[in-house]
Amino acid sequence: MRQCTNSRISTKSQQWVAASTSETSKHCWGISVAVPPDRILRAAVRWLELLPHSSAARCRALFATHAGYSDITPTQYELAYTWLRETGLLTDQERSRPAELRVFSAAINSGSAGWFANADFLIRDPSELPADALRAADLLGLSEVEAYGEITAVWGKVDLEHRQRVGSAGELALVKLLAENVQAEIDHVAAVSDGYGYDIAVRRELLALHLEVKSTLRRGRLSVHLSRHEFNTMRKDVGWHLVAVRLTGELAPAAIATVPSNWISAHAPVDRTSSGRWESCRLEVPPEVLEPGIPALADARSADCHALLTGAVRWPG
Repeated sequence: MRQCTNSRISTKSQQWVAASTSETSKHCWGISVAVPPDRILRAAVRWLELLPHSSAARCRALFATHAGYSDITPTQYELAYTWLRETGLLTDQERSRPAELRVFSAAINSGSAGWFANADFLIRDPSELPADALRAADLLGLSEVEAYGEITAVWGKVDLEHRQRVGSAGELALVKLLAENVQAEIDHVAAVSDGYGYDIAVRRELLALHLEVKSTLRRGRLSVHLSRHEFNTMRKDVGWHLVAVRLTGELAPAAIATVPSNWISAHAPVDRTSSGRWESCRLEVPPEVLEPGIPALADARSADCHALLTGAVRWPG
């Protein structure tokens, strides 16, 4: 695992560090990460274990007077309570799950762990867990395998929600650009049904294009999730094109490119036997294979067509 060199620490991390004296947030992969310090995690678990049976006021009194809870200061207990509220753990519906698992999941998904957004790429097995995740898992009594499984499960849920939000924004942004810059009928078919195998139809005399849109916020990595239905549509439809849209943090289009269908065919999975069949895959698209803009629209573009569509803006913008 590559050693960390980045020393940026968020305001929240500084508060935690100040409250935890000797404890410091760990860093890895050159990205600032700030899973809560040990005492905050321990305090969070104690809150979750006691709150179902006692009020917050009674818990505070217990923490302040009982010798068994004196290893953590009242300030740290309050920081932990605030963190639980901010992460939604005080009102979550998973109270049947052990407090340790709930705290670990929230810790790596709270927005402070800089590696989490790319966990699928950075963490391929338990041996690649970052230092702060290992520290939290060890403190909470989780094995490396359990921690890896939890990270994988949480990342999958968050990634799906993220892809749906970004994907919808990318489709709408492209529909708007096409409507304003292309002399053709633009039909956002994905707004009606997911069954077409593409998202946008572009029609005019002697032209019928079917655009499958894949959107991302990342500048340095383009991961494309392709369904079997989309792949089969590509193979049968010469007008099918996969269009990548890079969005800014404000969900505005920054770059548009086309992924060649022959590259997709060459890198998609292949069924080895009739007993197994792939239904979806993820393709990591190298920037050098991308074709700027949407070349297939050349004959339908308006005279003052937007640079994003003509290819004048290179990926990633």
